[in-house]
Amino acid sequence: MSGFLEAWRAPVPDPDVEAAYQVLNDFVLSGGKRIRPQLCYWGWRGAGGDDCEEIIKAAAALELCHAGLLIHDDIMDGSELRRGRPTVHKDLARLHEGPGAEAFGQAGGILLGTLSLAWSDAMLSTCGVEPLRLRAAHHVFDSMRTEVISGQYLDMLAQLRAGASVDEALTVIRYKTAKYTVERPLQIGGALAGAPPELLDSYSRFGVPLGEAFQLRDDVLGTFGSSAETGKSALDDLREGKHTVLFAHAMRHASPAQRDHLRRWHGDRELTEERAAELRQILRDTGALAQVEEMIEQRVCEAMTTLAEAQIKPEAASALAVLADRLAHRTR
Repeated sequence: MSGFLEAWRAPVPDPDVEAAYQVLNDFVLSGGKRIRPQLCYWGWRGAGGDDCEEIIKAAAALELCHAGLLIHDDIMDGSELRRGRPTVHKDLARLHEGPGAEAFGQAGGILLGTLSLAWSDAMLSTCGVEPLRLRAAHHVFDSMRTEVISGQYLDMLAQLRAGASVDEALTVIRYKTAKYTVERPLQIGGALAGAPPELLDSYSRFGVPLGEAFQLRDDVLGTFGSSAETGKSALDDLREGKHTVLFAHAMRHASPAQRDHLRRWHGDRELTEERAAELRQILRDTGALAQVEEMIEQRVCEAMTTLAEAQIKPEAASALAVLADRLAHRTR
């Protein structure tokens, strides 16, 4: 990855442009779970592909895509922290302190996020895999990007639509996260290795429920997790008024007084830690937290059943089983 980024240095000999490129490079190379590249790699290995530079490069392209989407997501959410550090748009704003710095940081973040997305396309296209297989994988890559952007748009709509149901929240999860995080990376790796349709279907039946479990866990951590472990504020989701499955369950089972309290403070940008603690208690008291934990286990069980039945190379199946447990039961 560092070699690729070095080859795509700022084409303009301007120190401020070079500084912006450095912000992007630092963000791409520092931290992160690298989930999608790992799944792409094991999708390749599961279809019989050997360990080689071509799949490493193709898998790294997914991390560049993810970086671009995260930069944009942080701007939309108004987040200040990512991976325990200032978000990219906040970093850019600090480069130009003074009037207009915040707007500059957001605009610069949009550009750098788009640049990272463009680089991901360039990296996948030049990974060196045989053209016919690369074309098939690129088709999945295109579908993935279309789905995740549509899911993000649905997520934005959910903030405007009062009373999003559990099913509506699950639809957002499926397109914004599940397919993008697990299903499609596996299928991209499989397609690059020439996987038959049956295996790609198994990757889908394994990937969608596991991806949903991953996001459900993310929602739990976003509300109940430790910011020291997650690298993000535990207040962000509550202040944003994020319409998670957790929140939808709470609204369904809340008493009138609890429902009024949730409506008053969920989505309040000035929410204090004291008020946040009250919201968390309602999520516990209504059974929402317990219900989401049960949903996570159900989806992990479904994914593992598919994995046991799929015609996947044994080494890859073992690695995917370990990853499945890690994704669903992580603490950060």
